[in-house]
Amino acid sequence: MPAPPRTLGVLGGMGPAATAEFLRLLAGAVPAGSDQEHPRVVMLSDPGIPERTSSVLAGTDEPLPAIRDGLLQLASWGADLLAVPCNTAHVFIDRLDGELPVPLVHIIDATLHAAMRTSPDGGWLAATVGTVRSELYQRRAAEHGYRLLVPDPVRQDGIHRAGVLVKAGRVEEAGALLRASVRVLWRRHDLPVLTACTELPIAYTASGLPEERSVSSLAALASACADRLLAPQPVAVGGARR
Repeated sequence: MPAPPRTLGVLGGMGPAATAEFLRLLAGAVPAGSDQEHPRVVMLSDPGIPERTSSVLAGTDEPLPAIRDGLLQLASWGADLLAVPCNTAHVFIDRLDGELPVPLVHIIDATLHAAMRTSPDGGWLAATVGTVRSELYQRRAAEHGYRLLVPDPVRQDGIHRAGVLVKAGRVEEAGALLRASVRVLWRRHDLPVLTACTELPIAYTASGLPEERSVSSLAALASACADRLLAPQPVAVGGARR
């Protein structure tokens, strides 16, 4: 008999708009012709998880217990694959090594793999101050030999504030701010932008900049999750998987 469909557990709320956009992109990444052909998804959207960037900058683990509890809750609800549409949260997720009972699709790896396919010559890192300071992207890019450029402090501040504006529902302002920062970066090096904060793909769309000049961390995560969920599975024979 066929193996039962896999269930994706999504820990969201960081922030709510990015989580909603991730679910939209996930639906579009699945080549389904009916409702029944989509994967099962269970979601815990918890906007009360403490702010990630401020914790990174302060050197504290304040968000860690809520992130751990949320992921374990999703596994207890039947998720056999996990995803978190927040880049900075992965600073804390990486401290859960060995604690999660099911695999997690890592947004940094998914985004860098997408960037290497889209722009082998490299790209600009557009992320929160917390993600940049953590060097999650820089370390993984170096492991792959991938050229990843980091904005100067003035442009970094503008990019970070664009993400904050999306969280506040001020998407058009976020787009204008991100557009101004990215245009300066492109004058220095004409490379695509990795929108490595999950609010930034929303701001980038509002910016009016060419979509093909960005690599969305939300779209990369959605695509990677769809690939994992739809991968061939062992079939059940006599009650056991083979």
